[in-house]
Amino acid sequence: MSDAASLAGLADTLFSITILVYSLATIAFAVEFAFSREATVSERDKERQPARSGASAEQIGQIQVLNPTRSESEPTPRAQFASRAGQLAMGITLIGAFIHGTVLLLRGLAAERIPLGNMFEHATMVAFIGVAGFLFLAVRTPRLRRVGLFVLLAVTVGLVLNGLFLYAESGPLVAALRSRWLVVHVTTVTIGFGAFLTSGIVSALYLVRSRFEEVGEGAVGLASRIGRRLPDAATLDRAAHRLVIFGFPIFTFAVIAGAVWAESAWGRFWGWDPKETWAFISWIVYAAYLHARATAGWKGRAAAWINVGGLAVMLFNLLFVNLIIAGLHSYAGIN
Repeated sequence: MSDAASLAGLADTLFSITILVYSLATIAFAVEFAFSREATVSERDKERQPARSGASAEQIGQIQVLNPTRSESEPTPRAQFASRAGQLAMGITLIGAFIHGTVLLLRGLAAERIPLGNMFEHATMVAFIGVAGFLFLAVRTPRLRRVGLFVLLAVTVGLVLNGLFLYAESGPLVAALRSRWLVVHVTTVTIGFGAFLTSGIVSALYLVRSRFEEVGEGAVGLASRIGRRLPDAATLDRAAHRLVIFGFPIFTFAVIAGAVWAESAWGRFWGWDPKETWAFISWIVYAAYLHARATAGWKGRAAAWINVGGLAVMLFNLLFVNLIIAGLHSYAGIN
């Protein structure tokens, strides 16, 4: 067996191991979520209560010292168990991300190219960026660790479907993709999509949490049980916004780079090919989201729905446009 075949085979084995490790991380995050403290009042409301009572910050601090809550002075065994489960889940996720990155590295080495030459590799990279985005958020804001259950569950299911239906053996690029623009265009599209993936999931959770905060203790049903254990709505909203702020300029550059590549390959910058059209629609949706976040009356739930819609458009672009609709981008099933 050649070295290239050995590397490709090892990459396939590690791909399966990645799914297994992420599955274990999902279980650990589920344990943390199930045993985490249920919220009765949002953190934002707690912060506003002292202002409503007219107490000064110094007085509030004295009251908290004289009358500490149990959660502040003595964590319950349940809370300690949830915290340990979350820390374990983060550790497993880091291991999974390392193996995940190794899969992409080995496929690139086996084919002697960037590992973005087909739909399987593209989707694998999107999932990797999505996990990296979550890890960034969770390290920066530890309470966002509770969204790990939903991010890792989506990534794990996505990787399973990717392996079942989109798998392609590692090999050389088709002639149409042998261009330096492949590295520039497809890499930036993938990074932007990965950031949008995690952002869209966080915005969906924000909608659940904000609804719970609006209804309060009268909330019933599965959504309310999930909402009780999520971070406060303001934290989720900021996290989703940060990821779009990161991904949008990169995705914008990707669209521009794609136009330049199209001029080099086909003699025109833009021809309203289905892939080009839906890339433009995706760009418009995320531009609308950023605008909504800065516009009175559109902040909050309205903006979050736009972000969730943007993720739906990106998934439609990745799957339906690539696999079903015929166009100039159909030769490799990617951008």
